[in-house]
Amino acid sequence: MRAGTIGAPILAAVTVLLVTRCVAAGPAAHSSHLAAQGQAVQPIPGGAPAPAVTSSDSFNATDVAWLQLMIPMTEQAVRLFDLTLDKTSNPEIVSLSKTLGAAHRAELGRLHSLLDRSGMPYVNVHEGHNMPGMVTAADLEAINAADGAAFDRLFAQHVRDFLRQSVLVAQGEQDQGADADTKAFAATMAEAHAGELTGLEGVGQ
Repeated sequence: MRAGTIGAPILAAVTVLLVTRCVAAGPAAHSSHLAAQGQAVQPIPGGAPAPAVTSSDSFNATDVAWLQLMIPMTEQAVRLFDLTLDKTSNPEIVSLSKTLGAAHRAELGRLHSLLDRSGMPYVNVHEGHNMPGMVTAADLEAINAADGAAFDRLFAQHVRDFLRQSVLVAQGEQDQGADADTKAFAATMAEAHAGELTGLEGVGQ
């Protein structure tokens, strides 16, 4: 069963704890841990891993936690958008997928740019986690196995879950983050995703 939606303050605390542990261990240690488990990080095209750079004092743990959560969440959502051309003939779903796919690929670029400036390399600290709003590999497999109206329903359900959760955690970043640019982008993203949710009303039902 999919994990329930959790509020921004709780998620902020959890993600800060996860990222703080990664920072303490260092990127090399965390990469070794992933490699030991065979968990290769494979971002989608256009979301290349950011190189390690000098850390910026304007970022706190919440900023980094939010970026390291939103990057894999958005990558998985884009993978879902990419499925539609082969899985449905519903023109509304196809049009939405094209529009959302383009918008969220652009957001990925901005998220990676901010993480780059924070000084933290891109490491998927949520690999294998069934986080609220995350379209998991199992979800994608189930969605890909569906066709027609069943695909449309699953597509709309998972896109709504992703958008709702992204709005919640963006609020957590605005409340608890420190970097002005990251907080401003969280606000922009939350507004855009809320509008996309409105555009999904009645779709796939």
